[in-house]
Amino acid sequence: MLRFFPGWLLRGALGAALLLTSPLPAQTPRPAASTPAPTLSLQPVPAAIVPTQFYVAAVRDERADRRPVAFLLTRPAPGGLTSNTVQAVDLQGGVPAALQQFVQQSVPANRRLRPLTIRLRECRIQETNGAPGWANGQLALALSFDWQRDGRRIQLTTYTGAARYQRPLNSRFDAAEPVLRQALVEGLKFLNHWMSREAAANVKLATALRVQHADFPYVPEPDTLFYSPAHPLTLADFHAAPRPASGFAGSVFPSFAYTAEAQLRAGVLHLAVQTKVFVVRSSSWVLPAARDAYTLNHEQRHFDVVKLVAERFKRKVTPDSLTLDNYDARMQFQFLQSWREMTALQEQYDAETNHGRDQAAQQRWDQRIEAELRRYGVR
Repeated sequence: MLRFFPGWLLRGALGAALLLTSPLPAQTPRPAASTPAPTLSLQPVPAAIVPTQFYVAAVRDERADRRPVAFLLTRPAPGGLTSNTVQAVDLQGGVPAALQQFVQQSVPANRRLRPLTIRLRECRIQETNGAPGWANGQLALALSFDWQRDGRRIQLTTYTGAARYQRPLNSRFDAAEPVLRQALVEGLKFLNHWMSREAAANVKLATALRVQHADFPYVPEPDTLFYSPAHPLTLADFHAAPRPASGFAGSVFPSFAYTAEAQLRAGVLHLAVQTKVFVVRSSSWVLPAARDAYTLNHEQRHFDVVKLVAERFKRKVTPDSLTLDNYDARMQFQFLQSWREMTALQEQYDAETNHGRDQAAQQRWDQRIEAELRRYGVR
């Protein structure tokens, strides 16, 4: 009779072995025969699951403790030791090969799906003395699941399982095998359920990246002028107090920023990037004597330069320049690079035009900026 917990139906074969010995002739001594170490033969479960989101590409044994998976009790032979002994029992063929074969024969592999790796973190069956003639067994199992995307390992989820059982001490060791088999099947079912549930919404499972760019629309606001060809700077946009001691006719405060919203649809990560180019009115000023069209044009070109840099930034943020694993960090890097470019270009513009005092240089910059705005489709 076998007893199993927590309700798993396990079957073990009962049996006994009789070792017969007889004296050998003295003239023909032979070496003592060694008894093969007992093993557990892990039996596959065909079509234990039928995945629709993944296939198992590899199984890795990454246990910290690489000792045999089971430590099982054995009853002493009559006339021998008076206490039960513990026998170390491993999987037949070794743990990595046995698990790999079990999964290959239990899980259909559709190689058009995501390739996943199963990492064995813990696998231990430990038996202790129970009621007279019985062994109490406990199983601990821990699995991790991940996959390789663009050459990078993506950790997905983990599974831990535990079970208890009882078996007669005179039963075979392989009565413990169904416990491990069922635990592995439960782990595979857990993975299949998790993948089916998360595939549509979890960015870890995205298989492709798409980027859509948009400009922040012109919205009238008291202190912010958003860039729009239909709404250029006017002298009324300079709200700050003039600073005659600066030696300049005026100063404008343009800048740009971006927002990004990610949404996963049908396994594709859609990244909506919106770029804002704006002037802060409360930081922009013009001297009363310089409130004319020429000064306004010079300051407008500062605004246009920021727009050009923002357009270049948009063309740097593409699926080819981003990755699914760190698209946000790469966008931020491109933004910082564009910010440095914006600062350098503004300084170059002011230096070459002498802050607008050199009219010939100003005209050259006007032509250059207009040409680039047309090339980017802004004009």
